[in-house]
Amino acid sequence: MVNAEIVTKAEIVTIGELFSYIKQEGAKVAWFECTATIDDVVHGSAWYYIAYGGCKTKATKRPTTLMCKKCGKAEVAGVAECLTKLSVYDNNDQAFFVLLSDAGGELTGKPASKWVESYFEANENVGDDHVIPVPQALIGTIGQTHKFNVKVSKHNLEGKTQALTVTKVLPPEAPALEGNLEENMIVHSAEETLQMGNHEDGPSIENEEAADEVGKMSSDGIESGEAKRAKCDCPFVE
Repeated sequence: MVNAEIVTKAEIVTIGELFSYIKQEGAKVAWFECTATIDDVVHGSAWYYIAYGGCKTKATKRPTTLMCKKCGKAEVAGVAECLTKLSVYDNNDQAFFVLLSDAGGELTGKPASKWVESYFEANENVGDDHVIPVPQALIGTIGQTHKFNVKVSKHNLEGKTQALTVTKVLPPEAPALEGNLEENMIVHSAEETLQMGNHEDGPSIENEEAADEVGKMSSDGIESGEAKRAKCDCPFVE
């Protein structure tokens, strides 16, 4: 069993050990390395979100533009970022992993923005409300076994979601990260990325409430509307 008091590096764990850690009293936000096989790519919900490229936080839709509340920018260019829910398993247990941002590109070889751009180039006549299907490249990963860097987030510890955020898909022989994980890993959890952006000194009440919603969405799937073509000056929807 992983000791919550001495987690200082990305320890290698099983899925069962991940959930055992989450249940420990005194467990903290931490990163782990977990080997798992992809059983399915969850359909019926968005597999990406529209972010501000500067901070990769979910952009907020306005009537004709996008804005980033975290950075305080009133008008930003939207970029598609991966947020794909996978069903995975190992020898004994099953879990849901959420591929976040760069992790999707590490798994498929291309970032989400490229898959979205390619889709609209091949389907020029689709409307703004069209829901983009999951790319075949993601579906093709079913049956593959990978090493994942997984974040146990605050939302996991509080029981708001059981889906675990994947911050990195490791090459087969990649070593576990050493040192202070809070310094090495600056990637936020899926819930934190999608919410309006918390301050470093702690989340506001409004953001705590938003995080509850986002935790549910990342566990159950983001509403399909988030996968629709953005009505903005986005580089992939020209």
